Amino acid sequence: MAKTIMICFEDKALMSFPIINFNQLSRFWLLFLVVTSFLVTTLPHGAKEINDSKVTNIGAIIDVNSRTGKEEKTAMEIAVQKFNNGSPNHKLSLYFQDSRSSPLQAARAAEKLIEENEVEVIIGMERWEEAALVADIGSQFKVPVISFSAPAITPPLASSRWPFLIRMAHGDSNQIRCIASVIQSYNWRRVVTVYEDYTYGGDAGMLALLTKSLQDVGSEIEYNLVLPPFSFVSDPKDVVREELRKLLSEKIQSRVFIVLQSSLPMMIHLFREAKKMGFVGNDMVWILTDTVTNFLDIVNTSVIHSMEGALGIKNYYYDNTSSYQTFLTQFRQKFISEYPEEGYYEPGFYALRAHDSIAIITQAMDRLNTRSPKSFLDNTFTTSFVGLSGEINVKAGELLHSPMLRIVNVVGRRYKELDFWIPEFGFSNQPVVAKDGAEDSTDAIRLKRPVIWPGDLQRNPKGWLMPTDTKRMLIGVPGRTSFEKFVKVSTNAAGKKEYDGFCIELFHKVREVLEYDLPYQFKPFNGTYDDLVDLVYNKTFDAIVGDVTILANRSDKVEFTQPYAESGLSMIVSAKSEESAWMFMKPFTKEMWLVTGAILIYTMFILWFLEHHTNPEFKGPWKNQMGTALWFTFSSLYFAHREKVYSNLTRVVLVVWLFVVLILNSSYTASLTSMLTVRRLQPNVTDIEWLKRNNLKVGCDGDSFVRNYLRNVLGFKPENIKNVGNEYNYKGEFESASISAAFLELPYGKVFIGHYCKGYSAATPTYRFGGLGFVFQKGSPIAADVSKAILKLSENGELKTLEEKWFAPSRECSSSATDNDITESLSLQNFWGIYIITGATSTICFLLFLFHLLKNYHKQEVEDRGNATPSDKSVWGKTVTLARYIYHGETVIPGGSPISAPSPDVYEWNSSRREFTSPEDTPENLQPSPPAEIEVVNIPEFDTKENSN
Repeated sequence: MAKTIMICFEDKALMSFPIINFNQLSRFWLLFLVVTSFLVTTLPHGAKEINDSKVTNIGAIIDVNSRTGKEEKTAMEIAVQKFNNGSPNHKLSLYFQDSRSSPLQAARAAEKLIEENEVEVIIGMERWEEAALVADIGSQFKVPVISFSAPAITPPLASSRWPFLIRMAHGDSNQIRCIASVIQSYNWRRVVTVYEDYTYGGDAGMLALLTKSLQDVGSEIEYNLVLPPFSFVSDPKDVVREELRKLLSEKIQSRVFIVLQSSLPMMIHLFREAKKMGFVGNDMVWILTDTVTNFLDIVNTSVIHSMEGALGIKNYYYDNTSSYQTFLTQFRQKFISEYPEEGYYEPGFYALRAHDSIAIITQAMDRLNTRSPKSFLDNTFTTSFVGLSGEINVKAGELLHSPMLRIVNVVGRRYKELDFWIPEFGFSNQPVVAKDGAEDSTDAIRLKRPVIWPGDLQRNPKGWLMPTDTKRMLIGVPGRTSFEKFVKVSTNAAGKKEYDGFCIELFHKVREVLEYDLPYQFKPFNGTYDDLVDLVYNKTFDAIVGDVTILANRSDKVEFTQPYAESGLSMIVSAKSEESAWMFMKPFTKEMWLVTGAILIYTMFILWFLEHHTNPEFKGPWKNQMGTALWFTFSSLYFAHREKVYSNLTRVVLVVWLFVVLILNSSYTASLTSMLTVRRLQPNVTDIEWLKRNNLKVGCDGDSFVRNYLRNVLGFKPENIKNVGNEYNYKGEFESASISAAFLELPYGKVFIGHYCKGYSAATPTYRFGGLGFVFQKGSPIAADVSKAILKLSENGELKTLEEKWFAPSRECSSSATDNDITESLSLQNFWGIYIITGATSTICFLLFLFHLLKNYHKQEVEDRGNATPSDKSVWGKTVTLARYIYHGETVIPGGSPISAPSPDVYEWNSSRREFTSPEDTPENLQPSPPAEIEVVNIPEFDTKENSN
């Protein structure tokens, strides 16, 4: 029994394990080793080949149903296909998601792309509010985001808040500055902004930028026309029409419309309704930002027709390169095949930017060593190349280079390109400007090429609601004026208002000078001037034609023209004739009389000194000599002197003196005659402070600003200020002593004095104002045109003619002298020249004569010393001797010396007539002469003692 079990086991063993010999076992292990070695050798290379053929997923978030989205989708597919065809191992795969122009939808699409499609980068987002939310998600998942939009104003911490965001669009600051430059070049002062209020973004900060830029060029925003999001309205046509009606109901005058942002459907409705309602026509201006101008490439002809004449801002790009032409051909073929219903197959700027976004990704992939979001982002930030949309140079998440903008004019079937606008330079004909051109050029502030304006206007539009025959400009006229020569409103027999006066006629002259027609309608206003200005401010009146004073507080509300008359505060007071018993002293001032007397005495002394030696009429006692000299000098004032003169030096002095006398006599006579002929008025009051101290009453026009000025500035009490309603009432108020002075503006004061010059005088205005001018609404271009017309009238003399016509003085005042005609006393300043001449002449003659006297004295003294015993004299004695010689013309030698007559040289300048011998002096006619008078010289005692010693 035991033997049987063993066999079964063995039988079972033989059946379970086959018998393998040694040769079979060796072959098996050899094959195993060969396969293992092959796998180990080829595994790294195989892994690298598998990695090189990896597909990179790219997510795109666009509005796939819009024209812009279709262009972007087509352009990105062309760029991906180009890359995939040239890269056998590395492929790109595009995944599109529809944003539906909703930021929340864009955010959900980003999460779906990251979680489901495992995209490594997200591109798209045409609006910043979409890009901001997607950028937040990209930062959370560390996925780079390339947006086609940028904020109008870049936040200060944008790179920290969105570290994975790359903005392929520029901010709006440059194109807003470009728009402000256009506004400045045409001097448009007020604008109306138009924008579609996106669901989350509003105006995206563009409004703040525009406000600041317009302030820099002296303009402002008058009204903001805000349209609701197109997706939120059921009848966009009615909504647009209702918003445009608000411009009329709120009396918005500006007709410069700036479209900041709008979707394509809303833009189409906007211009069609604006065209129907008359907002696109003569003197209207429409300016479009790039977000709207880019639609010009894709809209049909009917839309272009409604926009004709508008100016647009476009991003400039080169369309003549080979790369662009290749892309253009591919784009047309693909777009026609996929979207044949569009009808227009040219790519816009959005398509070029979408194509370049793929290029940014591919260039970053080429330089990638390790696959990580951070490495990809770092490579993207160093990307630099020239794409279809322009230069691409990314740093810190944004493009470095400034955009080059082009101004386009919507005309014909599409638009024509005008000038370039370069941020560092301004307007230019060329896309590139030399560095030194920005400093030297002065033409960069205006467009150079002609513009076709709405309505085919042949001049620059005013950008304002200009008056027409059906809607005339309503002009307010002061109906209650104190001086009717400026403005007079009356009613004729037919009950119709008639307007007359200087201001009314000046306005008619201005209309003749203007280059365009200005239909108008006058309407009187019986109220204060401040109330009338307020009616222009609140747009009840379009303008004011009247005698309105330009003041600072009024200029804040309205626009004034160039002043046509000066203005100041003039004080009118009663005056009396200036009569005085000393009127004969008035022609010369006190200083003039004193100096004239001094010159007279000096001349008298010189004449005496030169003549008393030789002229017998000037000899004798001192009293007679001085009397003769004084009489001779005074009689010369009337050219009545009879005394003969013997010295030539005297004649020189006398000739100059008589010339001075002639001038003085003529001037004195003319001045005195003028003073006696012209009536001079002496004002009773000359000081404002005196009026206030004595609590006296003053009058003024109650409707003007003068009353408040007297109270608030000059400090008059309200009870002492009396309103005088008419120019003819002032005289009665003065005569009844109700007022002591009247305060009128300078033009009114001149008119008043022109009528009542006999009894009143005007003080020189001390307080000046801006003048009188016409008034228009703030920002009105008509104000500048009227100012220019007033200047022309002033330059050609017509304004002066009007003034002479309306403000001519009365007959009795026309013959009277004005303030400028009143003769003032002659002062020393008028005659100091001739006084210096006569004084210098007299002094020179005196010195010459004295020099010759001293010379002869010295000669005679030498001769006397040779003939007589020398004697020592004291200094005093010599001085006395010299003085006597100068006075008498001779000298006496002490101690009985003979009298020595002066040398003939002393009289060498005397008249030659004295050298001739008279017939009576011949020897035959000689008769005994009386004994000679011997003059005794008293010698001081100390001189005698000195001689004795």
